[in-house]
Amino acid sequence: MGTAAAPDPYMTNIKPCISSSRKIVVSTMVNIIAQHKEASWSGLASASHISSRQPFLHRITSKPVKFEKFVTRAMSEPSDNKPLSGLPIDLRGKRAFIAGVADDNGYGWAIAKSLAAAGAEILVGTWVPALNIFESSLRRGKFDESRVLPDGSLMEITKVYPMDAVYDSPEDVPVDVKTNKRYAGSSNWTVQELVECVKKDFGSIDILVHSLANGPEVCKPLLETSRNGYLAALSASSYSYISLLKHFLPIMNPGGASISLTYIASERIIPGYGGGMSSAKAALESDTRVLAFEAGRKHKVRVNAISAGPLRSRAAKAIGFIDMMIDYSLANAPLQKELSAEEVGNAAAFLASPLSSAITGAVVYVDNGLNAMGVGVDSPIFENLDIPKDN
Repeated sequence: MGTAAAPDPYMTNIKPCISSSRKIVVSTMVNIIAQHKEASWSGLASASHISSRQPFLHRITSKPVKFEKFVTRAMSEPSDNKPLSGLPIDLRGKRAFIAGVADDNGYGWAIAKSLAAAGAEILVGTWVPALNIFESSLRRGKFDESRVLPDGSLMEITKVYPMDAVYDSPEDVPVDVKTNKRYAGSSNWTVQELVECVKKDFGSIDILVHSLANGPEVCKPLLETSRNGYLAALSASSYSYISLLKHFLPIMNPGGASISLTYIASERIIPGYGGGMSSAKAALESDTRVLAFEAGRKHKVRVNAISAGPLRSRAAKAIGFIDMMIDYSLANAPLQKELSAEEVGNAAAFLASPLSSAITGAVVYVDNGLNAMGVGVDSPIFENLDIPKDN
């Protein structure tokens, strides 16, 4: 955070008078500084192919500067041996496990892509009933277009694991689930078994991403939500993160990072987002702070959450009003543009990287600034105010 240019008590005590004996020293210093600046400018001009100093100064003072739009992307270098320049997000040599990837258009997939673009090895956990369709689509190339990374290569997923984070161990699985045909042919999919398989296959991971949520009664108002529906939402959407982190921490390398996805309904009223889901997201954010302390002290692992704006994903469409939420955000957010999954993915890559080594226990908003608004400016009440709009 930059310091403000506010008056300083020390600065107010400096007197503007300079004795004649010091004028020579000051004059000499000014000349030295001027010569140093001239030499530095010459080097900069040479390196930047700027022909001379004066035309450049003329350009920046004679007319407004036009700023171009740049898209920042997490991307690894083509060669691991090539030295990195600038301030890159470098996750080469890191292994990430993303829990909750079942298709190619959600935040989980976008996070996997950004982590892969930064050089990380990708493992994913897919809900058991969706596993066959996901693996089949991946194998047949249906995801190839969305697998393309910024450097033109395709994201590689090293291994896909069956997973149901609602169950911690085989003993927790009820008979009706064990015998359900959607689970037939899959094994080792409880959290405990999943982590044991990852440990056996790879030994350790560096990054854990929790990108899953479910509320069987999400379309019901909270007053009409049953106890079982409410507890099911908390189990699948918030406690599942505690369970995954608890079991993965022993095989996470020190300096690792864990990220979950939350939503502004945790702290603001979003009519239609019911069934205890808003409660589950509030619990998830509270747990993020506590887990950051515990995981940081015991395992030197950072724990953060991303509060993402509305995305037109398959999972979000199940709620039934995602298009309205996107339209509302476009009309009322400080940045009037539709949020892309890639923007959330890149934020996750930053939070997983050494660049954010001092950030933990935080909820980072990636929602075009909608979280900062106290009112909806598209209301007729504000029609007479001169509010800038992107026309």
